[in-house]
Amino acid sequence: MRSIRVLIAEDHLTVRKGVRMMLEAQPDIECVGEAGDGLAALRMAKELSPDVVLMDVSMPHLNGLKATELLRAECPAARVVALTRHTDRAYMQQLLRAGAAGYVLKQSDPSVLLQAVRAVAAGGDYLDPAITGKALSGYFGRRDATASADPALSDREAEVLRLIALGYSNKEIAARLSLSVKTVEAHKANAMRKLDMTSRTDIVRYAKLQGWFNEEG
Repeated sequence: MRSIRVLIAEDHLTVRKGVRMMLEAQPDIECVGEAGDGLAALRMAKELSPDVVLMDVSMPHLNGLKATELLRAECPAARVVALTRHTDRAYMQQLLRAGAAGYVLKQSDPSVLLQAVRAVAAGGDYLDPAITGKALSGYFGRRDATASADPALSDREAEVLRLIALGYSNKEIAARLSLSVKTVEAHKANAMRKLDMTSRTDIVRYAKLQGWFNEEG
C-alpha cells in the first residue's frame, strides 16, 4: 500500500522535528518535507505533491490561514490539517472556511494527530475530540477551493470589523466612513452574525488571521 505523503509546515524547529519523528515511526506515513513558514509551505507543496499538509496557524511571511487558502486553490489534491494551540471558535471557523480538512490541537495526544492524518488522507474530515463540542462541523462540505474565506461578508462589513479590531469606536467609525452610528452598528451586527462571532475578542482574533493589523489604519 502506498504511504501517506505528509508535508510539515511549522515555524518552531523543535515542534517540527518532534512531529516528523512521530510520523516517520508509522509504517504507512512518509514525511516528504518540512517548511518553516507559509510561503515555503506553498512552494514545497507545489514541488512535492503531498497528500496531507500539517499547517501551523501562526507562521511568519504567510500565516496558516492564507497559506491554506492558496494551497486549496493551487494544490487542490493536498489536504490540510491545521495544527495549532488555539481552541478559539474564531480560529476554527476561519481555518475550516479556508478549506482545512482537519483541525488538531498541539496539546492533544499524538494519536489524535495520526488519526487526523489518516482520516483526511482517505478523503474524510477530522476535528480534534477535545474541541468538537465547540467546533463547527457544518462548515465541512461548504468549501470551495477558489472562494475567499468569507464570501458572504460585504466590503463595508469587513471594513467596519477591521476598524473595530483596530480600536475605533462606533462613533469614530461612523465619522471615518461617512455613515450614521446606527448604520455602523448594523454592519457590525450583520458581520458578526455571518461569522458566528459573539464578542469583540472574536473580532480581534479574526482580524489577526486576516492580517489587518499589518495594514495602515
